[in-house]
Amino acid sequence: MALIPSQILRVAILLSYFSIICNYKAIDMPAHQTYGGSWKFLTFIDLVIQTVFFGVCVLTDLSSLLTKGSANQEQERQLRKLISLRDWMMAVLAFPVGVFVVTMFWALYLYDRDLVYPRLLDNFIPQWLNHGMHTTVLPFIIIEMRTTHHQYPSRLCGLLAVCTFAVGYVLWMCWVHNMTGVWVYPLLEHIGPMARVAFFSCLTVLVSIYYIVGEILNNYIWDSSKCVLDSDKDKTD
Repeated sequence: MALIPSQILRVAILLSYFSIICNYKAIDMPAHQTYGGSWKFLTFIDLVIQTVFFGVCVLTDLSSLLTKGSANQEQERQLRKLISLRDWMMAVLAFPVGVFVVTMFWALYLYDRDLVYPRLLDNFIPQWLNHGMHTTVLPFIIIEMRTTHHQYPSRLCGLLAVCTFAVGYVLWMCWVHNMTGVWVYPLLEHIGPMARVAFFSCLTVLVSIYYIVGEILNNYIWDSSKCVLDSDKDKTD
């Protein structure tokens, strides 16, 4: 038995994301006043994705509780739609984008933080908020995967959706640069056009790999759990 019910964990995670977003938006940073505002940063987009995803999870839990024992087919149909939306968001957005943000941020930060998170930002963003945006995303999404089985779409459809998101964000960054003359991330100022194309291509491949990793991890966790349950049942029999 879990020490804390998964439904309570989801509510706590959702509230923590609300807190992180509110505190981040309350910061008076020059970058927030320029074209695109917070929405030009993948970190902020990911925070919104995670918040919406866990909001859907909590809504699914509430709907499941309210329809439990009910014979209303319409309510059950709506619940199945919510579950499908929850699973799709987990597979295509929450896991691959969340893991991508955490791993890419800390890899670049450890290599040369000025490429992705200039020291000037320390004057605006406290350490706890930085970790809330760039660290806790990973354990939160792993907790969700460990506590709830998610039905992944076909690999082709999933990869197409992930790549569409990645290409869409790349085009959005290019549009912001076209409007302002400044790249969203300092790293992009230090490399040439062909290197940027190669860099964007590699990032798209990487987020696609994270999609596959999420699918494999989800299947491994729940196939293993099923084996343990079957073994316990055999011992009982």
